[in-house]
Amino acid sequence: MILFIKLIKEGAAFAVNSVVANKLRTVLTLLGITIGIFAIISVFSVVDSIERQVRTSIEALGDNVVYIQKWPWGGFDGEYRWWDYMSRPVPELQELEELQRRSQSIEAAAFLASTNRRVEYLGASADNVPVIGVSDDYDLVRNFDMYDGRFFSPLESASGRNVAILGYDLAENLFPNTDPIGRTIKVFGHNTTVVGVFEQEGLGGFGQSHDNTLVIPIQYMSQFINVSQDRFSPFIMAKALPGISNEEMIDELTGVMRSIRRLPPLADNNFSLNETDLLTEGFAGIFAIVNLAGWIIGGFSILVGGFGIANIMFVSVRERTSIIGIQKALGAKNYLILWQFLFEAVLLSVMGGSVGLILVFTGTAIVSNVFDIDFMLSAGNIMLGINVSAIIGLVSGFVPAWSAARLDPVEAIRSTG
Repeated sequence: MILFIKLIKEGAAFAVNSVVANKLRTVLTLLGITIGIFAIISVFSVVDSIERQVRTSIEALGDNVVYIQKWPWGGFDGEYRWWDYMSRPVPELQELEELQRRSQSIEAAAFLASTNRRVEYLGASADNVPVIGVSDDYDLVRNFDMYDGRFFSPLESASGRNVAILGYDLAENLFPNTDPIGRTIKVFGHNTTVVGVFEQEGLGGFGQSHDNTLVIPIQYMSQFINVSQDRFSPFIMAKALPGISNEEMIDELTGVMRSIRRLPPLADNNFSLNETDLLTEGFAGIFAIVNLAGWIIGGFSILVGGFGIANIMFVSVRERTSIIGIQKALGAKNYLILWQFLFEAVLLSVMGGSVGLILVFTGTAIVSNVFDIDFMLSAGNIMLGINVSAIIGLVSGFVPAWSAARLDPVEAIRSTG
């Protein structure tokens, strides 16, 4: 154990002396490792940040929720031609009522339609605000928290009362220094009472964040627009009962929807049943491709850096040939010489990788503070960067270390001078 510790000290001393004695050579050599680790870990950090946001958005959609829509999320698999999808009818509010009456597997279901409108409050206004009409039970299907106020009552939803819930950012814009609850805003040109404000959700994927939206009862929205028109993207969300899997619910919903639309037994479905697993699988493939691109981009720099470390280690072996001869003459084993140079190569490589990680950490901190984005260097990526650096150092330094360990002590000592 004492010999092992001594060996580590000697390896570290040799490595430090090599860095101090050849500053420019060392910096240029480790630059490739630094750039490579910076490129790879930067890409992984960006992907991790986006993936966290996407997964948060998907969790908000619900993992036990099925979306009944005109278009599939999974794209066109060749079973239908695009005009077949185009000719499909959109879900209608009456279908929600039939679905709730006939289905035995759903706990709750809600109808949604959306459009963009101008929202006004006294002298303040916001243009192109996403206005979402929702039916009763939306709060049971969609995961969200209330910052202030409350959700619609069943009576307000059923009767189409002129009430609204504001997204957090929209409320801040319209009511910067005022409590919005109970205030009257104008949407569709009509007075509407604010009864609640959603908790801030942050940047959400798929346009599902409530932060800049205005939510009103679907019956209220239907007074101004035809919510069953394709351009308002109507769809139904259905949440399964506890203990009912999505597969079971989809099987039942397929039969119920075919019955509601009176499709013949041999006719194809004219609706799509989408679930969040399709999104998860699709984005997993995209993230895998981006990660691979990060490895390829950073790999070239790491390859160059690896050759640089191998070169500097060959130079180090040549400069210390006489010292190696003296060590072996005093009884040093081959594996001790091998370990000494491998340790130096790994230490140098990890130094280069650590500089790359410091640059990534600095960059993520700046981006997070300036742009208010959840962007950070995770512990997993730090360990990955260090491990990759160590492996590159180990691989690059093995041949020089092996050549040093196999030197003949007599010939090595003669090389003095």
